[in-house]
Amino acid sequence: MTTAIRLAAFRRRLANSGPGWTLALPAVLFLLVFTVMPLGLMVGMSFWKSTIFGTRPDFIFDNYIRVFSNWLYVGQLINTLALAIGTTLVSLVVSYPIALMLSRMKGSKKSVFLLMLFIPFWSSYVVRTFVWLPILGRNGAINQLLMYLGIIDQPLDYLLYNNGAVVLGLVYVFTLFMTLPIYVTLDKLDPALIEAASDLGAKPLQVFARVIVPLSMPGVMSGSIMVFLMSVGAYVTPQLLGGPSGLMFGNIIAAQFLSDNNWAFGSALACSMMIAVLAILMIAGRFIGLEKAFSGGHG
Repeated sequence: MTTAIRLAAFRRRLANSGPGWTLALPAVLFLLVFTVMPLGLMVGMSFWKSTIFGTRPDFIFDNYIRVFSNWLYVGQLINTLALAIGTTLVSLVVSYPIALMLSRMKGSKKSVFLLMLFIPFWSSYVVRTFVWLPILGRNGAINQLLMYLGIIDQPLDYLLYNNGAVVLGLVYVFTLFMTLPIYVTLDKLDPALIEAASDLGAKPLQVFARVIVPLSMPGVMSGSIMVFLMSVGAYVTPQLLGGPSGLMFGNIIAAQFLSDNNWAFGSALACSMMIAVLAILMIAGRFIGLEKAFSGGHG
């Protein structure tokens, strides 16, 4: 009887809260079940203990002590963060001119170029990464072209299976996620602002540096955050293009779950990476105002 009364009271409160809460309830439940609960389980499991007999609940700090006392893991985490930052910067340099060009196009020409930008992303992520193997490989297209032109006598071995190849692959697969936010921001710029700056005597470079770039910063920050977060957690690209010297932290985490069957330590590694990423975002937010990236520049 008590349960029925409580259920009826909950229904009355839900009805009195208005349609907003009712509409938000499915999204809240989705986030709770597929985001909050898995994260909570992973955090809890990071304090457990894994043995040859399985993973059992416990509350120990051994996993975190092992992570931060071993330079192999700390160094790999630093290397992964550096690769992610490098990928973000290169993606920004590549994407900004493309977004600026698209924002100035009109009519069907813009539609055609946008379609060309999307076409590579209609294929699988794995396929788009794998295609670099016959391009950069020892018998790949670049080596064959250089040998045909007489620039080299034998194939180059350092084009593949290193950090450079990983960054190149990540930039290729994540370019769209940097280009689109910048394009959307640039496309919404009021042309009158650019005309006013020109009328006041500003040169094209000054207009770009003092008007266009500052007003496009919300798109730049939004794209940078997405590319950085996806690059930090990359698994397929470093697995295919990095080789032993180009593996990232995500590959080490995956190995703990798939090969070593050490779920507790794998969870500790994943939590350590999340803590590092959150720290970087919080520090960056104090200097460059990340809230503008999520509020469309109205923060």
